[in-house]
Amino acid sequence: MPTEIRAIRETDHDLWLPLWQGYQRFYKTDISAKTTAITWQRFLDPAEPQYCALAWQDDQAIGMVHWIYHRSCWTVGDYCYLQDLYVDDTRRGTGAGRKLIEHVYADAAIKNAARVYWLTQEDNVTAMQLYDRIADRPGFTQYRKML
Repeated sequence: MPTEIRAIRETDHDLWLPLWQGYQRFYKTDISAKTTAITWQRFLDPAEPQYCALAWQDDQAIGMVHWIYHRSCWTVGDYCYLQDLYVDDTRRGTGAGRKLIEHVYADAAIKNAARVYWLTQEDNVTAMQLYDRIADRPGFTQYRKML
């Protein structure tokens, strides 16, 4: 089943939202409606370094990816943080996740980014099988404090 990846359009909100909500269920989190609305507006604002693309199969949106560019003290080129990646449960294993990641790689290359990176939970074993094939695992541990 061929997968097409394309940047979102303003009219894609109602197709993106169930994927965004599915992603939140997967990670057992609940992002507020206010934050979700602001996030969507940032994707559509060309002044924002925040992007979204959807994966399509059979004219249905079946996956999404969000990424953000930011400066680094270690490189001249920006870093590209692949923040969120999700493929509908019924379409996993079709190559859509890989295509979404490769879409971000291509965009980052066009923008002369120095690196694409992302995080996942330690128990996300199925996804990590893909990640281990298409990226390096540097061995760093994330620490954070919510403010």
